[in-house]
Amino acid sequence: MLYDLTDLQVFIAIADEGNVSRGAERCHLAASSASLRMKNLEEAVGVTLFKRQARGVTLTAAGHVLLEHAKRCLAQLEQMRADLVPYGQGMTGHVTVFANNNAISTHLPDDLARFFKAYPGVRITLEERLSHDIVGAVVDGRAEIGVVALESEHPALEFLPYRKDQLVLLTPIDHPLAGKGATSFASCLGQPFISLQSGAALHTFLMNHANALDGRLDVRVQVSGYRAIARLVASGAGIGIVPRTAIERSDRGRLAIVELVEQWAQRDLRVCIPKQPSEKNVYRDRLVDILCHFGKPPVVGRASSTG
Repeated sequence: MLYDLTDLQVFIAIADEGNVSRGAERCHLAASSASLRMKNLEEAVGVTLFKRQARGVTLTAAGHVLLEHAKRCLAQLEQMRADLVPYGQGMTGHVTVFANNNAISTHLPDDLARFFKAYPGVRITLEERLSHDIVGAVVDGRAEIGVVALESEHPALEFLPYRKDQLVLLTPIDHPLAGKGATSFASCLGQPFISLQSGAALHTFLMNHANALDGRLDVRVQVSGYRAIARLVASGAGIGIVPRTAIERSDRGRLAIVELVEQWAQRDLRVCIPKQPSEKNVYRDRLVDILCHFGKPPVVGRASSTG
């Protein structure tokens, strides 16, 4: 390779500034040195990257392509540096966890706090995904632990009980559905909904069930969390569906909670892990013990049995 990271940094700076001198100054170089680097870079890649003009420079079509790749490369290198920093600061391990929105918004924060108290040197990457996507990620090795709400299983994974929850309907206190002990999801479809944002697991889940009924969810407002759904429902803006455990005590007197009769409203959260993990990770196993034995003594020996 006939160019280096500094060449790419100078190229990006000049492209952003539209001027060789200002780009060179941003990189703490002389304009002549930056200009020479760009000449050598163009020779190395075999294309013209800049159109030289009296008042500055603009990118050619090839220059735009290189700019996109160069920014991506430098961003990945910066991420690599950031990922390595914790190891220099005493990090002893790392675990990747994929979980659905329900688990992340309710149970996982307290359980992870218990884990960090026991293992302060370990870092956890936690990402929200749909349950079906989580299963695929654990099978492929992109996640070491998954937290899902699925009845189906996968032959390569072990599924362990985590928490029981229930999706419930929230309505304003004076809403026609508020006086019912339970109602069907179909009876809700004609009402304006307060929903999580598109792409959230629960939003996709409810959209799919509405489609299965040949109906649609009339989404009036989309928000980022369950707390916002409860507050908007209490204000009379619409109705919403959330996990029962996500309802805060302060909200219970301001809105009505109605059970859904559908079987899918019962949300049994489970932890999934590989039956034969490709690599041993004792901290993964200890986190699984904390998640799956809440209030019970941890299982001794899981690290050796699954590692």
